[in-house]
Amino acid sequence: MAQKTLVLGSTSPFRKALLQRFNLDFSVASPDIDETLQEGETAENYVKRLSLEKARAVAEEHPNSLIIGSDQCSVLNGIIRGKPGNHKNAVRQLTESSGKRVTFLTGLCLLNSTENSYQLDLIPFHVDFRILQNKEIESYLLAEQPYSCAGSFKSEGLGITLFKRMHGEDPTSLIGLPLIRLAEMLRKEGIALP
Repeated sequence: MAQKTLVLGSTSPFRKALLQRFNLDFSVASPDIDETLQEGETAENYVKRLSLEKARAVAEEHPNSLIIGSDQCSVLNGIIRGKPGNHKNAVRQLTESSGKRVTFLTGLCLLNSTENSYQLDLIPFHVDFRILQNKEIESYLLAEQPYSCAGSFKSEGLGITLFKRMHGEDPTSLIGLPLIRLAEMLRKEGIALP
């Protein structure tokens, strides 16, 4: 039986950098899916659904592969917040986050395209933001321009300075690819990791 190839169903440079920590050979594929929130869909179901849909979209072009799909959103006061997309939206998101706890939900899917089976999970992570001054927000956004990041920050960069406290089991989930849970999933598929 041929060795399965590992495919990251994401073009995120942050997810790619995280997966490289495992020292495994993998390729990257761009999943082309509709990421519109469905009516009445919870944040938890939303990120899990998108993670699975991303993996399935990539599976069509990658037979005999293990495909990783992942998606993330932030939730504040029960409201789902995605990527800001621009400076104005990022200012709004960070202003709303100031002095509050924001929950980041990361969906993770490992799909075996040979067997059409998958493992699917949701990994939460909570961040308590400091009280942020307008000047700090502007300075941070100009320095890092995190407009493609859920919640408008990069915790692996200067974004860490915006926090008062972090709570969660896997800090890599905050960056968008929960490596602790992914390692468990890969082991179940027979991928050797230390």
